[in-house]
Amino acid sequence: MFHRLLSVVRRQRNSRGWQKWSSVRSGAFVAEAHSVALPAEAHVVICGGGIMGTSVAYHLSKMGWKDIVLLEQGRLAAGSTRFCAGILSTARHLTIEQKMADYSNKLYHQLEQETGIQTGYIRTGSIFLAQTQDRLISLKRVNSRLNVIGIPSEIISPKKVAELHPLLNVHDLVGAMHVPEDAVVSSADVALALASAASQNGVQIYDRTSILHVMVRKGQVTGVETDKGQIQCQYFVNCAGQWAYELGLSNEEPVSIPLHACEHFYLLTRPLETPLQSNAPTIVDADGRIYIRNWQGGILSGGFEKNPKPIFTEGKNQLEIQNLQEDWDHFEPLLSSLLRRMPELEALEIVKLVNCPETFTPDMRCIMGESPSVQGYFVLAGMNSAGLSFGGGAGKYLAEWMVHGYPSENIWELDLKRFGALQSSRTFLRHRVMEVMPLLYDLKVPRWDFQTGRQLRTSPLYDRLDAQGARWMEKHGFERPKYFVPPDKDLLALEQSKTFYKPDWFEIVESEVKCCKEAVCVIDMSSFTKFEITSTGDQALEVLQYLFSNDLDVPVGHIVHTGMLNQGGGYENDCSIARLSKRSFFMISPTDQQVHCWAWLKKYMPEDSNLILEDVTWKYTALNLIGPRAVDVLSELSYAPMTPDHFPSLFCKEMSVGYANGIRVMSMTHTGEPGFMLYIPIEYALHVYNEVMGVGQKYGIRNAGYYALRSLRIEKFFAFWGQDLNTLTTPLECGRESRVKLDKGMDFIGRDALLQQKQNGVYKRLTMFILDDHDTDLDLWPWWGEPIYRNGQYVGKTTSSAYGYTLERHVCLGFVHNFSEDTGEEQVVTADFINRGEYEIDIAGHRFQAKAKLYPVPSLFTHKRRKDDVELSDLQGK
Repeated sequence: MFHRLLSVVRRQRNSRGWQKWSSVRSGAFVAEAHSVALPAEAHVVICGGGIMGTSVAYHLSKMGWKDIVLLEQGRLAAGSTRFCAGILSTARHLTIEQKMADYSNKLYHQLEQETGIQTGYIRTGSIFLAQTQDRLISLKRVNSRLNVIGIPSEIISPKKVAELHPLLNVHDLVGAMHVPEDAVVSSADVALALASAASQNGVQIYDRTSILHVMVRKGQVTGVETDKGQIQCQYFVNCAGQWAYELGLSNEEPVSIPLHACEHFYLLTRPLETPLQSNAPTIVDADGRIYIRNWQGGILSGGFEKNPKPIFTEGKNQLEIQNLQEDWDHFEPLLSSLLRRMPELEALEIVKLVNCPETFTPDMRCIMGESPSVQGYFVLAGMNSAGLSFGGGAGKYLAEWMVHGYPSENIWELDLKRFGALQSSRTFLRHRVMEVMPLLYDLKVPRWDFQTGRQLRTSPLYDRLDAQGARWMEKHGFERPKYFVPPDKDLLALEQSKTFYKPDWFEIVESEVKCCKEAVCVIDMSSFTKFEITSTGDQALEVLQYLFSNDLDVPVGHIVHTGMLNQGGGYENDCSIARLSKRSFFMISPTDQQVHCWAWLKKYMPEDSNLILEDVTWKYTALNLIGPRAVDVLSELSYAPMTPDHFPSLFCKEMSVGYANGIRVMSMTHTGEPGFMLYIPIEYALHVYNEVMGVGQKYGIRNAGYYALRSLRIEKFFAFWGQDLNTLTTPLECGRESRVKLDKGMDFIGRDALLQQKQNGVYKRLTMFILDDHDTDLDLWPWWGEPIYRNGQYVGKTTSSAYGYTLERHVCLGFVHNFSEDTGEEQVVTADFINRGEYEIDIAGHRFQAKAKLYPVPSLFTHKRRKDDVELSDLQGK
């Protein structure tokens, strides 16, 4: 069968149909640089004439910006945009990706009417097939999230699949998801339409013009050097696709853009005997690793194989992307999968096997945002084969970012600053994208981890902990222990266990949590970002007072929990700051804040030689000593009293632990449990760990991991940045008024927004939910992103969740909104609104009753609420 098809292919290689389909036309709005001189100055220069570059140009011009120049090294839309399969799918796991794709769909739908350029837009709908129950569960989770943001979708039976697409073999299916408003479109024509509209709004577009490098002075974009001359500019946007990595490194101050290309294959066939209707649904058979869409009455089908072929590792890219070498042996598994799904294709003539490069990123999410090292340098690239679906929305959000200083949605999961330069080595990227590309269609259960590019950043205790059964997760390239497998457990079976239900590590984490509650545990938290800010005068205090919402003018030795806010009052960072001396501060932030936080601090710090900001993350190993017996362990090791009378809460002191001196001991745990954080100079790390474990034996000490930490902090209603808190969340919306000092005697970033919000009320409120009728052993677990319903009406989504071993119930955190039933507009959310509601959490289409709480869990165990619980509840009620 395969050989017969292959012989047909060889006869069709020079088919005019393929040449006609892949041609690219440029409109009169494109000026060829050899005949027209480039402008000497521009406000913005955009590199790349594909769908990303034209989308950014279109949206910037729509928002009123002038003097925009778009440069394309070849012909417009002749890069990877030209080879795009043309499928627009809104079914995504991330909410921000769903919103980007939904906006793209609406934009492309009206683009032909706006510009007069035919884009080939056809609303076909998509059908996502499930061959297994786990795949169906995954689709049900996506389906519930699509519905609540207004994207129609439904779970359907195999019989219904056959009705919607009669050519499909459905005998092995257990169900599917139908998204009726998905579409297909000509990606090259969309890019040309966007470029045409941008040109009508004043954007100057030049093709056949290569950018050699971006000129930078004092960390700010000043212009670009092209093969046709220089253009001075204030903003530069790298939408170079395949070439974005090399272009970033060519700057005078390199910009790290971690992406890598792989070959991507799809085939085109002649029309079927009865040509496929133009509105035939697009099929995604992720278990078979293929997608299928109509193409001129025939089929376009490709997929994401298990053994991808990375290319351009040496940086040798073509000027314009041409069709790469055919490789039928490599494509054969996908072809076999296609023929199993659509047996009638066996005798069909194949026009072409297309092999084109696609770029992928280390975490399967696209890259957008401003460079942390060069102001005015923006990036939009690395689309992971979803450039058409994301193009419209991504261009809009990036344009908003440039014009307003921030996008209208939280895009942290896509922000360039989530990566460090360490994740940009060619070897790392080559190996990682070989894993990433197959993962696009692999079943991703909760808490899965990448397997490649690991052990990049490790604590000095890594080998010691690994030998004791540590199982590892990775954050920002840093290895962190999830939990510790006891000697009697089957390590291999546990590591391969993947499920949406109760995980095999449940009892392990339970025992770690119990030890944290009753004795003492050690968690290696060295990955946390750590900065020191010092000055010779009062500059450090003055700058930090302006950058942070809480009052940092506290006595030496005190620790302050505070937020680093933006102008809207939202969290750019949530951190703890210890005052080491009158002029020195020690700042602790989440692991993935290392690049983002550094860039934010540098942006607002004056260029003053008396002010020094140092990243000391690598200098200190951090041990979290949690539990009621932590005080006994430290007292014995330091020969100093560690009781609250001598060492009060939120206090920091340098002291000896064992033989090691200069250990920064802090009376906090990031979980609400009693205990201490030990920040240890790395040369003492092993000694201090051994001493702690040795002395701690008599107190029942053991290692614990981040899963236990997660359970403890969620039970105590501790919100974490990047999960519960983001740039659009203010302290007043999550019960952190006590961490804001509006009257500290000086202005700080976000103060005006908080004052206004305090007067007007909040429109969302972080709430704790405890599942009532949920069977931990039999029911699907909540993980994150589950819709929340109040009195049957959708009001928000969960942001994080964990099993509460103390409560013996699942606990979710999430934001509740108050949508008007009449207009759908948001209204003020009061404590009374929260408390009067009946709540349900939707897990993959099944709703579970939940109790809503606005105060920490400990108050649930007492008849008389503690004073601090009352205060917190009262604050949240205001």
